[in-house]
Amino acid sequence: MTTAKPLRADAQRNRARLLEAAEAVFAGSGAGASTEEVARVAGVGIGTVFRHFPTKEALLEAVYVGRLERFAAEAEELTSSVDPVAALLGFFTRTVQQAATKNALAEALSAAGVSTEHANSTAGTALRTALTTLLDRAQRAGGVRSDIGIGDLVGLMIGASHAVSGKDDAARDRIIAVVVDGLSARR
Repeated sequence: MTTAKPLRADAQRNRARLLEAAEAVFAGSGAGASTEEVARVAGVGIGTVFRHFPTKEALLEAVYVGRLERFAAEAEELTSSVDPVAALLGFFTRTVQQAATKNALAEALSAAGVSTEHANSTAGTALRTALTTLLDRAQRAGGVRSDIGIGDLVGLMIGASHAVSGKDDAARDRIIAVVVDGLSARR
């Protein structure tokens, strides 16, 4: 069995720039944006794109997984927050606010025949684990309804993410506020 050689430092920088550029390009122009545009924004040649990501679908999947990994890392970091209620509700709000890009990437992956379940596996598990801790801490602090389970919370995040898709900022924020209010414990 062979193991992949670690990337040289310049190759690591190029890969990171490509992922950053791809996320910006896909967020601004949708998942239909070209790999040539990604290369241009990253300041590299198209050959560099395909050296790191042999297909556009591989690039989309890497961007999608990268977003999930960042969400999981943020949620994990928040598990030790002094104010667990603000940590959970703030994370919920930020995640839903950024949903349009994630949904577009997921739809593009599905259209290309790439399973988002596979892409979700590792990062999704870490995210769910951190969310479970955040929810438990917020409930013990008395700021979130005690009858909400992790499945409910994830369902609300997904549902709210779809509900805000295509809405203007005011409508998006109003929808999020209604859901957050519904999560909050009644005093």
